[in-house]
Amino acid sequence: QVQLVESGGAEVQTGGSLRLSCTASTSVDRFNVYAWYRQRPSKQRELVAVLTNSGTNNYAPSVEGRFTISKEDDTDTIVLQMNNVTPEDTGVYTCNWRILIPGTPDRHFWGQGTRVTVSS
Repeated sequence: QVQLVESGGAEVQTGGSLRLSCTASTSVDRFNVYAWYRQRPSKQRELVAVLTNSGTNNYAPSVEGRFTISKEDDTDTIVLQMNNVTPEDTGVYTCNWRILIPGTPDRHFWGQGTRVTVSS
């Protein structure tokens, strides 16, 4: 069973930076899509950033230009670099990796989440 583990969540002041990491108990190259979701207080979970194994990435409009998702092959880690954070970025951030095989249901793997708190 694949397990994803996030780290890096912390309390940071407005305008600061955080680096979230997500690692697995297996090679990162087994997966086709890597994503970060967040759930802000009293809000539904939302997709923050997504990266495909071919290098395509997409971001939620609210984080575009501030957050960067990347893959570190040497450490089997997916990183979410968060810059210029605001209190609106407060929430629990969860990584999601997917295996996509044509003709079969997508397989999703989730971490437990890491908490980010941005103070004003």
